[in-house]
Amino acid sequence: MGHSTLSKTPSREDILVKLRDHDVTPTQQRLDIGMVLFEKPQHLSADQVLSKVNENGPLVSKATVYNTLGLFARQGLVREVVVDPTRLLYDSNLDPHHHVLDVDTGDMHDVEVAGVHVHQLPPLPPGVEVEGIDVVIRIRHQS
Repeated sequence: MGHSTLSKTPSREDILVKLRDHDVTPTQQRLDIGMVLFEKPQHLSADQVLSKVNENGPLVSKATVYNTLGLFARQGLVREVVVDPTRLLYDSNLDPHHHVLDVDTGDMHDVEVAGVHVHQLPPLPPGVEVEGIDVVIRIRHQS
């Protein structure tokens, strides 16, 4: 699948522009988090982002990472993918796609929209429309 929104590893300047384009005030911490998230198309938990941001020493607090990820999601910089009620991943690929989750390893991979067919939806309440459909296909290795 093409990742038009993430065609190359972005520079700090690229991240700065991206944040401003999404009405996010750039701070040092937000830039650091952006450098981790937008390095490549990936699915990271908040704890993984925290670990990667702080590899060279404790620079960003856990609360700042969680708050920034929430802000990035609200502003359309990342997609939140609910893996289960206790686990949320942040997806840096904003192109339309679905996911395959390996429940044994926790690894998540992108699947092209064309590879998944949803043929029928339940009746919707009056006055609403479908904004999107997110599919997570869970796989397990046979024992």
